[in-house]
Amino acid sequence: MTTATATPPDASSTSGQTWTPRLWGTLIVLCAAIFLDALDISMVGVALPSIGSELHLSTSALQWVVSGYVLGYGGLLLLGGRAADLLGRRRVFLVALGIFGAASLLGGLVDDGGLLIGARFLKGVSAAFTAPAGLSIITTTFAEGPARNRALSIYTTCGASGFSLGLVLSGLLTSVGWRWTFLMPVPVALIALLFAIRLLPRPVEERAKGGYDVLGAITGTATVLLLVFTVTEAQGAGWLSLRTLGSLVVVAALAAAFLAIESRTAHPLVRLGIFRNGAVARANVIAFTMTGAYGGFQFIVTLYLQHLLGWSALEMALGLLPAGAFIALSAPFMGPIVDRFGTGKLLPIGVLSLTAAFALFLRLDEHSSYPVLVLPSMLLLGVGFALAFPSVNIAATDGVADEEQGLASGLVNTAIQVGTAVVLAGATAMITAGSAGGDSPQAQLDGYRPALVFVTAVALLGFLIALVGALLDRRRRSTAVSVADYDYSSAGSNAARTEVLTKR
Repeated sequence: MTTATATPPDASSTSGQTWTPRLWGTLIVLCAAIFLDALDISMVGVALPSIGSELHLSTSALQWVVSGYVLGYGGLLLLGGRAADLLGRRRVFLVALGIFGAASLLGGLVDDGGLLIGARFLKGVSAAFTAPAGLSIITTTFAEGPARNRALSIYTTCGASGFSLGLVLSGLLTSVGWRWTFLMPVPVALIALLFAIRLLPRPVEERAKGGYDVLGAITGTATVLLLVFTVTEAQGAGWLSLRTLGSLVVVAALAAAFLAIESRTAHPLVRLGIFRNGAVARANVIAFTMTGAYGGFQFIVTLYLQHLLGWSALEMALGLLPAGAFIALSAPFMGPIVDRFGTGKLLPIGVLSLTAAFALFLRLDEHSSYPVLVLPSMLLLGVGFALAFPSVNIAATDGVADEEQGLASGLVNTAIQVGTAVVLAGATAMITAGSAGGDSPQAQLDGYRPALVFVTAVALLGFLIALVGALLDRRRRSTAVSVADYDYSSAGSNAARTEVLTKR
């Protein structure tokens, strides 16, 4: 059995200040893919009423138009990351991107709700393979340090742009017809695929160091799939229903089995030792909290602006534009900013900005004005994602060996998708419980406010974890500097040197 190890195109140029056109082309292709992956998470939201009306779908069926994508994406990311490491990143990326385009075309043409949900699930599955493969191509093509930070900053900012611009583009496209929200990615995916075939680094085949962890793949994938399915369906079935509680028990049992298998197998799907890297572990938890909180916030804002304030899809698209525009325009500058200040400083600032954006929206009422309520939160969202999204992806893959970059990429993307599903489900439950089924403006506000408190608290948790990481990083650097500056000649012997290092 063989696997592919990428040979960076013009690799020597990655460590300098200038990049070749081929290297830029590689990065642009990968950015296009992650933009599409992130875009599809949020773009369908505004189109749901039109989809339901034309295809005669119930509310629960409409939920699955969104959840089907998240289920496929979040459930198979770990498998996608490991497949990229074992089968070859380029091969996995190309095949999955082709399937993504085909599923997009299918979704835009079908007239059956079940087929639409199936197409969304298939798109999610393909994204579960393109995302970790694309991120690991970057981390193995660009040398660790300024070159990689610059590339990852541009790449992840494109992903954040897709995530935040989804509602904007959805509003514009839905004004023409909901099918365009599915058809728009098709030509972009096709063009990206054609350029990817030409530009992505071709692998040099060599013997694989690992093998396939079949039991780990089955139990790990089943755990994530069932968890996402359970929290998505819990709102309809009831959080304390026998069905939901029983499903959570099965999730816990599968997770325990997965951990037991991974701790014993020679070639695990997820090497548990990767979490001994504190920065990697913290980055995954922060990714879970910040994107989960944003997913819940986005859902609340959509309901509030459309249902309570009566905004049209186009008005909402224009109203939310500042956040996405700021993220997109900041992309060229994030690499130098990360190099200068480091992820340890930028990550807590970014997550704090997101938390403040959610907290400011707690002022909502029946007659809130755009400049007073919406615009400040959109600007803070733009700043927060521009700083935090590149930083969390860099932290999640920094210091990880090349042969495990697919795994590290799959882990952080899994955290993002599962976080979105779990926090969104919690926010939805609070909206329903708070409004008590009423349709009056006050009843709606009574549902939105506790949900906003919840997503703000989740984001605040992420900020506290990021702050702890920054303090630990500062302490570690301070210790390293003090040890390096110590004049060991005064210690007099190797024994004395060892004693000093131990005390440090």
